[in-house]
Amino acid sequence: MDNNITDRMEKVSYRNLPSKLSLALLALVLTFSISNSAFASTTVLPTQAADTTAGEALFKANCAACHKLGKKATGPALRGVGDKYDREWLYSWIKNSTAMVKSGDAQAVAIYEEYNKSVMTSFPALTNADIDNIIAYTYTQPKTVVLPPTPPGTESSGGGVSNNIILGILSLVFLMLVVILYLVNNTLRNFAKSQGIEVEEKEARTPIWKLFIQNQFLVLVTSILLLLTAGYFGYGYLMQVGVDQGYAPVQPIHYSHRIHAGENQIDCNYCHSSARKSKHSGIPSLNVCMNCHKNIGEVAAETQLQGEQEFGVDYNAEIQKLYKAVGWDEENQAYTGVTEPVKWVRIHNLPDFAYFNHSQHVTVGGIECQKCHGPVEEMEIMSQHSPLTMGWCINCHRETNIKVEGNDYYTKIHDELAKKYGKDKLTAAEMGGLECGKCHY
Repeated sequence: MDNNITDRMEKVSYRNLPSKLSLALLALVLTFSISNSAFASTTVLPTQAADTTAGEALFKANCAACHKLGKKATGPALRGVGDKYDREWLYSWIKNSTAMVKSGDAQAVAIYEEYNKSVMTSFPALTNADIDNIIAYTYTQPKTVVLPPTPPGTESSGGGVSNNIILGILSLVFLMLVVILYLVNNTLRNFAKSQGIEVEEKEARTPIWKLFIQNQFLVLVTSILLLLTAGYFGYGYLMQVGVDQGYAPVQPIHYSHRIHAGENQIDCNYCHSSARKSKHSGIPSLNVCMNCHKNIGEVAAETQLQGEQEFGVDYNAEIQKLYKAVGWDEENQAYTGVTEPVKWVRIHNLPDFAYFNHSQHVTVGGIECQKCHGPVEEMEIMSQHSPLTMGWCINCHRETNIKVEGNDYYTKIHDELAKKYGKDKLTAAEMGGLECGKCHY
C-alpha cells in the first residue's frame, strides 16, 4: 500500500462514525413517528327550523323545571311526545290538566297516579301553535353518534399501511445498521493493526476535578458560595412549611365553581350559608345540591363537550355520583334511603393556634369572598389562592379601610378613634387589628 493511502488512513477517526450515523437514523425515525388521531364519537346537530327554535324557548320557559327530554323527572320524559298521545288530547292536557283528571280521562288519571299525584301546572295561555312548536322541538335534540373503534394496529397512515408497522420496520433497520457499523469499525481497526497503521488517539487530559482541587482559592470560594446557597434555599424551604398556596386536591365528586358561581352566578353564601353567621364557612349539605340537581340530571351537550375536551371531566357522571351518595332514584324520582358519605378533601386549613371568624369578615366587615379565595367564579378545580400566612393577614389589616357606613357594629368606636387619628377612614390595623389577642388566644 502506498504512503499516500497510509497517511489518509492514519487521519481517519473511526470512533465517531457510528455515533454520527446513529443520530441521523434516529432523526429519520422520529420524522416518521407522527401518527394520525381519530375521534371515537361526533355530535350531530339537526337543522332547526323557525318553529323548533320558538319551541325550544317555550320549553325552557314552561316545561324544563319539571320535564326532561330523555328521561323521567318530576314529570314524564317528553322526547317524541307527539307519537305517544293524540295531538288534540295534548292540547287539552297542557292547557288544563286538572280538569282532565277530574273528568276521569283514563290517560290523564294514569299519568296523575304514576307520578305520585303531582298536579301539573296548567298553561291556558299557550296556543295550539305554541304547543306544536314545543312538540316539534322534542324531536330536534342533538344525538351522539358513536363510531366503531379502530382495531389496534390498523390506523391509517395515508397509504393504507399501519404506522406501527412502519415504525417497527424502521426500528429494525436502525438496529441492524448500528450492528453493521460496529462490525465495520472493528474490521477497519483490525485491518489497520495488521498493516502496522497507528490509529490517531486523543491525548489524555488532566481531569477537571483534579485541576479544581489543586486550586485552593477556587475551593475556598466555592465552599463559601455553597454554604450561602444552602442557607438561602434552606431558609426559603422552612418558611414554606405549612403554606399550601396553590393546593388543589382531587375531590370525590368533581364540583366546578366556574359553572356554578361563574356561568350560573350562584351566590357563594347560598351554599356556604354559615359563613354569614359562624366562624366556619361550612361544607354544604348534599341536600343543598339536590335543591337544583333533583331536576338537573344532566348538563347541556355544549357544557358536557367542553368539560370532556378542556378539563377531562364527565359532568353527567359526576351528577350520578351525587345521586348515589344521597340515595336518589332518578328513574322513580324518589329517595331510596341508602346513602353514602362523601369524603371531601379540605383545602383551606389554618393552624389550630390561629383564630379566624368568617362572619366577622363577611357580615360585619363586608369583605367579598374573592378577597381571600381569589376568582372562584373562574376556577374549574378549587385551589388555595392566597398563602394565608400571618404576614399576608397583617398586610391586609394595614391596607383595608373599615366600612362604617350602615354598620352599627363600628359606629361608636370608629368615631372615637377617628378623632384620635384625625381622619375619617381607618384601617383594620388602626381599629386594633394588629393586637396579638385578636388572632391568638
